[in-house]
Amino acid sequence: MTSPARTCWDLACWLDLVEAVVVIDAMLARRLTTVPALREYALSRAGRRGWRSLLRAVDLADAGAESPQESRTRVGLVLAGLPRPQTQWVVAEQGKFVARLDLAWPQFKVAVEYDGLWHDGPEQIHRDRRRLNRLLGGDWIVLHVTAKRLRDDFDGLLAEVRAALRARSRQLGPR
Repeated sequence: MTSPARTCWDLACWLDLVEAVVVIDAMLARRLTTVPALREYALSRAGRRGWRSLLRAVDLADAGAESPQESRTRVGLVLAGLPRPQTQWVVAEQGKFVARLDLAWPQFKVAVEYDGLWHDGPEQIHRDRRRLNRLLGGDWIVLHVTAKRLRDDFDGLLAEVRAALRARSRQLGPR
């Protein structure tokens, strides 16, 4: 049995970067460890095999990720050069809850939603579409990704997110 920090070290050594972040995200979300604790653990072992790998994974980690696919999507977008999105961003309208977005760039009103298997029931689709309509009415661009899209067409998703962020940065200008 190892400590959470040592487990994250091992993961960073043996898994590819994205998969190490997926597990570290889950450990952070469950409050088994913290980013500062992992950073300190890595730095205290500077020079040993794996310390840089752990630091890189920790820098990409986010306790807000609610699924492995959200983590994979976020990390893929960041590694491709996009600005880091906010996780689980809450959108409110006149003080009333509208939505909680998986990944968001609130300054541009651009979001990426991961649609997993729980989105296939008629009642859930109804709620999701009503929420989407309210977001669109609030001038949000919401892009959707599925497991198939993440696996087979990540470049297409990346191009769409880049285009949305570029268009919004021109529209909204510096904030």
